[in-house]
Amino acid sequence: MPLAPDDLDLTLKRTFGYGSFRPLQREIIAATLAGQDVFALLPTGGGKSLCFQLPALVRPGLTVVVSPLIALMKDQVDALQASGVAATFLNSTLDADESRRRLRGLHQGEFKLLYVAPERLMLNGWQDNLRAWQIACLAIDEAHCISEWGHDFRPEYRQLAKLRRALPDVPAMALTATATTRVRADIIEHLKLREPAVFVASFNRPNLTYRVIPKDQPLKQIIDFVRKREDESGIIYCASRAAAERLAESLAGRGFSAKPYHAGLTADERTRHQEEFLRDDARIVCATIAFGMGINKPNVRWVIHHDLPKNIEGYYQETGRAGRDGLPGDCLLLFSAGDIAKQLHFLDEITDEQEQQIARTQLRKIVHYAESAGCRRAELLAYFGETFGVDNCGACDNCLEPRETYDGTLVAQKLLSCVYRIQQNSGFSVGLNHLIEVLTGADTDKIRRWGHDRLTTYGIGAELSRSQWAAVGRELTRLGLLTVAEGEYATLALTRDGLTALVQRTPITLTKPMDTPKAKRVSRREGEVACDEILFTRLRGLRKQLADERRVPAYIVFGDTTLRAMARYYPQSLDAMEGIPGMGEKKRAEFGARFAAEIAAYLQTNSRQSFG
Repeated sequence: MPLAPDDLDLTLKRTFGYGSFRPLQREIIAATLAGQDVFALLPTGGGKSLCFQLPALVRPGLTVVVSPLIALMKDQVDALQASGVAATFLNSTLDADESRRRLRGLHQGEFKLLYVAPERLMLNGWQDNLRAWQIACLAIDEAHCISEWGHDFRPEYRQLAKLRRALPDVPAMALTATATTRVRADIIEHLKLREPAVFVASFNRPNLTYRVIPKDQPLKQIIDFVRKREDESGIIYCASRAAAERLAESLAGRGFSAKPYHAGLTADERTRHQEEFLRDDARIVCATIAFGMGINKPNVRWVIHHDLPKNIEGYYQETGRAGRDGLPGDCLLLFSAGDIAKQLHFLDEITDEQEQQIARTQLRKIVHYAESAGCRRAELLAYFGETFGVDNCGACDNCLEPRETYDGTLVAQKLLSCVYRIQQNSGFSVGLNHLIEVLTGADTDKIRRWGHDRLTTYGIGAELSRSQWAAVGRELTRLGLLTVAEGEYATLALTRDGLTALVQRTPITLTKPMDTPKAKRVSRREGEVACDEILFTRLRGLRKQLADERRVPAYIVFGDTTLRAMARYYPQSLDAMEGIPGMGEKKRAEFGARFAAEIAAYLQTNSRQSFG
């Protein structure tokens, strides 16, 4: 018998402390409760987890959640248990006795949710366990891991199709925060979803601000950035373990509480650094891009990319770790042409030809994003097939401080003409590097061997540096006047529009390269909750004390959104806590009186502020 909408609202309010659903959550929950297979794409911070957590509470049986990240399992189970939900996990961090105790609990029907890694589900005897446990739903989190076209392919995810065959009557739910149209189709096919209800939310994260600046003395740039945010938590992504270590050490030496996090550390070191970050003992984590952190920390206020990411999906997911609580988050990418060369060197080491081709295509797209003069938000959304219907997002560098343009007709003519002459003379195309060597009059073996020193375009571009010509070439590609061949050699050819522009000498406007901006904060702060900042700081101190007593991350007690609401409305009793977001019944019973007393004590020596 289907549940009435009021029942869902009541469970949402009592258990999780929220008065309304986020976009698409109610529809996804209704579909899975009706027994349908579901594919759900919700952006990071969009409330994916609630889509399988809430149905698990209102229907009989056990919901099995497949998750690739051990740290994330513990994180989510801790948060659920703090809200009074019977949840557990099974993974390699548990000793034999604890594993047996949890297995007994599962056989006795003590739990509503079980988090488990995909490879464990394939172990001998597990299918018998699953059949015995009255499985109500199989939820596959981070479902993009099943697709080799995704940014985080994990071969063990491919085995989940066997589980579908073993449990043919159990509805499945696949959830992800990042997937192109191709990856979505791949997920549905490989998981054998049967006529799934498909839900795709907007990829837009309106509370995030995006900036790209030229990398110039990166340590100084990062210090200038974090010095304005010393009380906030942030993540800095680096391309190598050595860079993550070096940066964490440099920041710690200047008084910042920074820790490295990468695969080269011991498991104990990683766990300790992660716990310090989760509990706000360390404010900054310097992490490798390649190593997934799996940290469900909602109050990360900023993310810096010290190096160029490998692809847009990874960049989107990593920036998405900021502002998961809906409050403002700042995302900064330090970009240099040298980073492109480093990434290409890494790609040369990929032996599988198709994999290398995919990686090269993905790299070109993130470079396109970094150098683009257009709205960053529109660029990101377009990559995922979504149109951003506003001319100015008001929360990226290019919208807030548009870059200057110039008449680039002459330089564009020189470059387009050089592409045309080489093709006409030699019968083949060349890559951008060789093209630039011809334009700048370089004396190389290839140029002499192919006779390119006899072209009319040889040496006509000496007024620009190699890096300047490279930027022009990439912009003409973005403008659709040049096309780049797929594969290792990435040769350039004129498009139809490029040939027309060359023949008709069409005026072409180009964008001046990015300047290193003076450090300043973005004025627009989407999602900001005005509150008494002094009281907020005091409540944050109480939250940390309570969290430390329980040996859990601070946000397990309350998120920043809840604290800011308390610091806005000044509730001084348990009854007055009614309506504070994130204040479920169990948390109000456990923590409400302490926070109400703290607010009352504060108001004895401080006056209320009005926030309209």
